[in-house]
Amino acid sequence: MHASPTPEDPAVSALADRLRLLPPSCGPVRLVGVDGHAGSGKSTFAERLADALEGAPVLHLDDIATHEELFAWTGRLLSQVIEPLRHGETARYAPYDWRERAFGPVRALPPAPVIIVEGVGAGRRALRPHLARLVWMELPDEEAWARGRSRDGAEQSEFWAGWVRAEQRHFTEDPSRPFADVLIRPGLTGYEVLTGPVTTPESGLHLTQGDDPSAMC
Repeated sequence: MHASPTPEDPAVSALADRLRLLPPSCGPVRLVGVDGHAGSGKSTFAERLADALEGAPVLHLDDIATHEELFAWTGRLLSQVIEPLRHGETARYAPYDWRERAFGPVRALPPAPVIIVEGVGAGRRALRPHLARLVWMELPDEEAWARGRSRDGAEQSEFWAGWVRAEQRHFTEDPSRPFADVLIRPGLTGYEVLTGPVTTPESGLHLTQGDDPSAMC
């Protein structure tokens, strides 16, 4: 039995159309950051946006971070991904395996019209100069963390305790939300696409069809 295709979300499609019109921000690439608290729905939204962009690549920051470097991965991302893309070259990085606690085989990331960088810290100050747009998932921290804990189960409770402290420290020292161009609020039947703090308010909000947020990661 085949799974039903994900319904098209008009608000996400409209956002994708706007992103296509932006000037490149990192060499030939329009780099789009999707940031927010752990458990806020970044991965699911990034995949929806990538689909609306007809298969745009998604770089998950979970592949760049490690157990020992939950947020101290900026240099690796800049050298392995950002710098090659800035020069129109294929980026190459080794995704981190969180079970094996080791980096895996090297993966290639060729330049594309739009590339989405998804994960906590995607809007950090060292990356913002390379972003065409910064998207923030508008979900309160405690609600997002509760969803994340529920998703990962009791066996990850110790990791989550350390993660929450590290995330709080990160966003205190290097906040992303004040610099977001777009806020995405997950709803029961879709996404609300809101204007971010750094842009002029637009008229009208968009609430459209999508997943129940409890199904998003």
